[in-house]
Amino acid sequence: MNKPFLRSLAIIVCLALLSACAGSSPPAANATQAPASQVEATVAPVADPTAAPTVEPTPEAPADNSVSLKWALWDKELTIYYQALLDAYKAVKPDVTIELLDLGSADYNTVLTTQLQGGDDIDIICIKDIPGYANLVKQNFLEPLNSYISSNNVDTSLFGGTVEQLTVNNDVYTLPFRSDFWIIYYNKDLFDKAGVAYPANDLTLDQYDALARQVTFGEGPEKVFGAHYHTWRSAVQLFGVLDGLHTIVDGSYDFLKPIYERVLKEQDDGIVQSYAELKTTGTHYSAAFFNNQIAMMNMGSWFIATQIAKVESGESFSTNWGMAKYPHPDGVPAGTTLGTITGISVSSHSTKKDEAFDFVNFVSGPEGAVVIASTGTIPAIKNDDVVAAIASLPGYPTDEGSKEALKTVKTVLEMPLHDKSADIEIALNEEHDAIMTYSITVDEGIKNMNERVAEILAN
Repeated sequence: MNKPFLRSLAIIVCLALLSACAGSSPPAANATQAPASQVEATVAPVADPTAAPTVEPTPEAPADNSVSLKWALWDKELTIYYQALLDAYKAVKPDVTIELLDLGSADYNTVLTTQLQGGDDIDIICIKDIPGYANLVKQNFLEPLNSYISSNNVDTSLFGGTVEQLTVNNDVYTLPFRSDFWIIYYNKDLFDKAGVAYPANDLTLDQYDALARQVTFGEGPEKVFGAHYHTWRSAVQLFGVLDGLHTIVDGSYDFLKPIYERVLKEQDDGIVQSYAELKTTGTHYSAAFFNNQIAMMNMGSWFIATQIAKVESGESFSTNWGMAKYPHPDGVPAGTTLGTITGISVSSHSTKKDEAFDFVNFVSGPEGAVVIASTGTIPAIKNDDVVAAIASLPGYPTDEGSKEALKTVKTVLEMPLHDKSADIEIALNEEHDAIMTYSITVDEGIKNMNERVAEILAN
């Protein structure tokens, strides 16, 4: 072994020993660490057993603001605006979940009453018709909404007078969210053939009669009738309640005499088809309109979607059509019409009434109206946004008059709120049928109505 190597080895050993002896000095920067057996151990300080333990703070859990509401309704799968409303409401109230309780349409009122009597935790209730509404109010299943309407600054004038007609002993128990109303449908091609201007949006009953006579032409199977009255009582009788001076449930029906006389004269003169023939053959009003047999027809707004669909499918040959506002008595504003409503209410059993009304307010208000209109359904509120949404539907007539026809100023309920409306309906239907088939005279029919309804009201 050579000497230089021995000298180097000796220097390394000496340096290592010096490093081990200097354990209290900090190591030089970048110095090579000695083996663990040669490094002095560091002892951790002993904790004081009497000291309170240190607790790390737990992150605070977010507050659970979620709310679940149950909505009783019918035909969930067949009604397209339900899901559209839920999606729109979820966008503004993401913490609220709405459960749909489909009770079916056939026996909705009966099933709903059974559910409520059994204590079902329903929060929101759809109102199907006026008799059903009256029954629910009578059984105290609906929450009065007056205070909610006031505190939320709900503008009930937007509903065209229907809220006032739904008031029971100064309390409102429902807000309408959809409404079908009556308008005039007309065939533009038939008006063009007759060389007559299209119906205006401001026609009195006398003007409507005169116009129908102008567009009646032809003979036999090719004859075109100027107007058409379906076999429903409402298609004739309810012209008489548009002035707001009468109702169909007040027990006095003398005001209907001029209405019947006008319609029967049109029937006698061949301006409209025979009621008896329509009843016997079971002719549907849509068939007469589809087949270019009638120039004008008074019918509900529900026919809009049907007519559009049937034109598209080729089943309706009345492809060039339009609409006008409903005819009105002298002195009554244009845009006054008849209608039915679908309401939405808060259950008196609900434990979340404030949250339930917030949804009711959304659905029945301007925001919900635009959502409903976008599905092709007529909402209860018909402002400019709603009219624009409906008029923009594919297949809707493009003329300004048809767009204007959707704007109403007042809607009179076909059947007013009354606890005996169902019995009154039966009596009026029977006498209407007898008058229109000439089984009795107009005077006899009205006398029978007065006597029968007076008896109903007295019991």
